[in-house]
Amino acid sequence: MQMMYGIKYSKPEVVLMQETGIGVAEAAARTCYDSFENSENEAIRYIESNMPDNSTCQKINDIEESNLLHDLAWTHFHHSILEHANLSFLIRGTSRGVLQEHARHRIQAISVRSTRYTMSSVINAFIASQTTGDKEFFIDKVLSFDMFVTCDEAYNRVEIGAMYDKLKFQSQAVENFNEIAVAKSSLAFLEEFRGNPKALFEALESGKKKRNVGDAFKHIITDNVKVDMIVTFNLRSLKNYLTLRDSGAAYFQIRWLAQEMMRKTPSKYLDLIIKKG
Repeated sequence: MQMMYGIKYSKPEVVLMQETGIGVAEAAARTCYDSFENSENEAIRYIESNMPDNSTCQKINDIEESNLLHDLAWTHFHHSILEHANLSFLIRGTSRGVLQEHARHRIQAISVRSTRYTMSSVINAFIASQTTGDKEFFIDKVLSFDMFVTCDEAYNRVEIGAMYDKLKFQSQAVENFNEIAVAKSSLAFLEEFRGNPKALFEALESGKKKRNVGDAFKHIITDNVKVDMIVTFNLRSLKNYLTLRDSGAAYFQIRWLAQEMMRKTPSKYLDLIIKKG
């Protein structure tokens, strides 16, 4: 947690889920120069005149150091070879504001928690609150979801209150609001639990989720909403990302993300993309 400009923010969590190793990158470089015999790695020397079996491939994937890759990265700046190494990260608790910045890095695979499919609990809380017109029920319920990177409860209550006001405006402007917000099979709950927002919310949560509910309602959320994603970078693209985003000129939240990704990246990769000292 860190205070920025008078507001407390949580920081993202990162786990390295998968890595391909650097051995294939060295094999690719040796293929370019036909220099397998010069490798300090026995498995690389072996494939000069032999097709690798599974055991050899594993040895190549387990390579921890490569003098050639280091020379190409820092003496000759031949970074295309690094594209043969890939890393996949699970990222939890960054923000929609960061997502907009992150998506500018185009050479990556990115899968993001979708607001189109995952907003049903927020909408269910609003529908439940309307059975008694209780704004505080909505605010308290959404506050319990821990869905913001901002950590000040008073600030988040303001944010959630604004979400309520947007939904209230929309509900008064659209005649069939409930049909848009709730699955057809759950509409009967609105009458069954009239006057009991807690019971109505629980019933809606246990019922069928409205498909694509976010299409009508994602306008209510701001850049402070938490985002979970899995991203895969090749090492050359990761170099570009960390260079630009671990910078004093970068947006502070994406800088936090880049720093956490760097902390979770093994040294055999960092040695090829981050200049020491």
